[in-house]
Amino acid sequence: MQNFIERHFNKIKGVTSCFDRVIFTGTIPGICFADGMTVHLRKHNIRIFDFTKWAEPLRDLINENAKVVASDNGLEIEFIRKKNFRKEKVIKQIIDQRGNHPGLVHIFSAMETCSSYEPWHNKQTGKTYIRGSQGRCLHYYFYFIDKALGLCYLRVPTWAPFRLQLYFNGHNQLAAKLKSKNIDYTMLDNVFIDIEDFDKAQKLSDSLSVNQLHRIIEKYATTYCPVITELKENFHWSIMQAEYATDIVFKKQSDLTCIYEELTRTAIHSVKADNIATFLGRKLYTSYEGEMGNDFSTRIEGTRIKHHMGPASVKMYDKHKLVLRIETTVNDVSFFKHYRKVEHRDGTTSMKQAPLRKSIYSFPVLTDLLAASNRRYIDFISAIDDPTSANKDIDKISRAKKKNGRSFKGFNLFNKDDLKLMQTVLRGEFNINGFTSKLLRKHMGNKTPNQVSRMLKRLRIHGLIKKIGKTYKYYLTKMGRRVITAALKAKEMLLIPLLRGNLN
Repeated sequence: MQNFIERHFNKIKGVTSCFDRVIFTGTIPGICFADGMTVHLRKHNIRIFDFTKWAEPLRDLINENAKVVASDNGLEIEFIRKKNFRKEKVIKQIIDQRGNHPGLVHIFSAMETCSSYEPWHNKQTGKTYIRGSQGRCLHYYFYFIDKALGLCYLRVPTWAPFRLQLYFNGHNQLAAKLKSKNIDYTMLDNVFIDIEDFDKAQKLSDSLSVNQLHRIIEKYATTYCPVITELKENFHWSIMQAEYATDIVFKKQSDLTCIYEELTRTAIHSVKADNIATFLGRKLYTSYEGEMGNDFSTRIEGTRIKHHMGPASVKMYDKHKLVLRIETTVNDVSFFKHYRKVEHRDGTTSMKQAPLRKSIYSFPVLTDLLAASNRRYIDFISAIDDPTSANKDIDKISRAKKKNGRSFKGFNLFNKDDLKLMQTVLRGEFNINGFTSKLLRKHMGNKTPNQVSRMLKRLRIHGLIKKIGKTYKYYLTKMGRRVITAALKAKEMLLIPLLRGNLN
């Protein structure tokens, strides 16, 4: 079977894969948790209930530093009073006027919620310590253009524990690299609709250095959050959120439009729970209790289909009806597992599958994991986009099979009982938890237990379902899911329209 990109090669300008939205969090290891804050105060002979007095000078230091930075750059700090204020819109207008040369672009400030601490005396134990709480404090948003990363922002709270957020967009970072190498490109919002050399662009995208990235964000953190110098500490940087996009750029809008409509219409119905797990490199166990599902939405720049599993998701967009974007997003990178060295409590180590660490130095591994997810999704749409595959699948399940001298007839999609049987075994809850003869009979109307048993036997003989161990549960096989999905698709989108055309 041809890959989707190979099949539509003549309609495609090129393909690029890079990070889209990335957010890092910076924490001060010694005080980023309540017990650590307690130890820090005691180490410096500060009373627990003097925590506020300790934090206030650091708050004032950040405020004064923001004013100095603004003054040095000829800017005024803009305080946000409105809800749903679009900072990106204002930044775009400023960049259109100032140009996109490196430097500080603008500073916003806003009162926002933050993690905080409060002194506490436990009357039962007689101990006094710091405990975690939620509060509100002034935050600064420093928007700047970096020579290597493009447009970024650093969010700085003015109250302990001073948890920073740094945002950058991989498309802006790639655009900066293309510009430095004198490679022409055309960008619309955050998507490349043309690049002079797509292969060179991909090599530049893949060359992102974690060490360089760490040095850059550390420089801005020290500049805009001077408490780190005052405390004589360093920030620890973790991956908070990441999106990795594969953009397939078409030559004409009309070429993508006719393909995309059928892809989304089929994917929203045919992608089941275990498909989503497979895209994301996970196995779906019956004990899994997280949320899973498919969503379809219409947006200003196009439509979007989203398949989500817990903190991760795979999305497919038609960006401006010219670019097919496959994007994997994760809000907790420990969702993914990979083979690495694990340290045990007794001091020993072993190599095993373990959750991905959140450290910034997990970035290269995360890149591979997200890129693999995108590739698996492209392989999936390659299958549902291939009409010849559907025809073969229909032919395969429609033929009779023999076993032990007994003949088992094939499946006829125009027979209402066969059609209902196939639609039933594809039910989402059956994909997760399996199904029994009793459950199947419940959805099959007035069928007797013997009739349902014969249906299950036919499905098993044709290799569409399998029985699990010594249980009474059945699951669709990989072949069964693929064959039934393709066959139902062909019936609804190919055979019926074809017959209607002949009748007319």
